[in-house]
Amino acid sequence: MKVQAYLDAIKLKLATSPSIKEAHVVQERGLEDRGFFRARLHLVNADFVEVAEFFVIALGEIQTVEYRYQWMDPSRQRLRKRWDNAGHYPDLPNFPHHVHIGDTDTVEPGHPMGVVAFIDVLERTIGETA
Repeated sequence: MKVQAYLDAIKLKLATSPSIKEAHVVQERGLEDRGFFRARLHLVNADFVEVAEFFVIALGEIQTVEYRYQWMDPSRQRLRKRWDNAGHYPDLPNFPHHVHIGDTDTVEPGHPMGVVAFIDVLERTIGETA
């Protein structure tokens, strides 16, 4: 897959997701073998999400290098969940991938995923609570 095709796939997913009311692309960069995407999302349940992903093309495939997907309440004061791969929980399975749960100190193992896969998770989660 090419960088621009991946960026286009992300924007298409944001535009067609039934869980996203409005998406604002904050930053988008694409080079021949890498890219970065950041957006702010307003969800149909009034919650707010910020997504950021840095990726590379390796052997013709997209590989997510760094990511942060932060899901907040409508006031943006309360964290619902944050998925990221910052290296600060080395004892968790699947290190460095982890999920912060709410405003507590609870952190669970996560797994690598790009923006499109994250939106799939978001859609399933919102669908379960609707």
